[in-house]
Amino acid sequence: MGKFVCNFISYSLKRAVDITVVVPTPTLTDGFTLEANPQAPISHKPQHKYPVLYLLHGMGNNHATWSGYTNIEMYAEEQNIIVVMFSAENKRYLNIPGIDGMLKDNFFDFLHKELPDFVCGMFPALSEPEHTYLAGLSMGGYGTLIHGFTNPEQYRAMGVFSAGASMPAKKDKNGNLIEEPDEWVPMKLAERLKTQGRAFPKMYSACGDQDPLYPRAVELQEKMRALGADVTWVSRPGFIHEWRLWDEQVEAFLEWIPRTDFYAGSKRRI
Repeated sequence: MGKFVCNFISYSLKRAVDITVVVPTPTLTDGFTLEANPQAPISHKPQHKYPVLYLLHGMGNNHATWSGYTNIEMYAEEQNIIVVMFSAENKRYLNIPGIDGMLKDNFFDFLHKELPDFVCGMFPALSEPEHTYLAGLSMGGYGTLIHGFTNPEQYRAMGVFSAGASMPAKKDKNGNLIEEPDEWVPMKLAERLKTQGRAFPKMYSACGDQDPLYPRAVELQEKMRALGADVTWVSRPGFIHEWRLWDEQVEAFLEWIPRTDFYAGSKRRI
């Protein structure tokens, strides 16, 4: 497994950003196979480019948290898929104006355009939508919904773990509710897609039944099915908002995703 921790200047964010990219590479198991059979093909140059999963973190996390709390590196290696994680702070993967409009946190633009531009330019990654996937937990699940419903043609499938169809309501200093723009409300985007006659990406949704967000997750999958979306729903008894669930479910998601790339249908033994 090749694990690349990168820092580069983002033209969307106007500052440096940290990302982690996991790329399948030869393993010790492959080395033993080569010793047993010297004719077995093994190389650091992949036979073909890999599909890509953009994996979004939750609030308070960063580009390294998925790797720290789950076995995502092993799962990526087993499934022959590149996994990309980046630091989005607590900005919900949206474009948010900065002070006086001078500095902007353009995390929507970064994920939508710049990150695929960087990844597909620097790594052996397939760029076509049919080989591109998006998933995230909690706030990252919210970000997945926003991006998946805004640009559904960009992703083959998406996964949301412990994510409701909205973020907690915000209030101003006087206690008045602040109404979110329509483009920040996943269900409004989903309804707009339905009206436009555009197809939804295949969707995998999972949540623990003891999670405070569980009612939102149930409501989300029910509404999406009512809109005609292809939804796989997983309710996990006894789990709260926790990494044990997300580790389990990201592996299940990688097993579930529809694939037509060169490596589809094969699973490496690490």
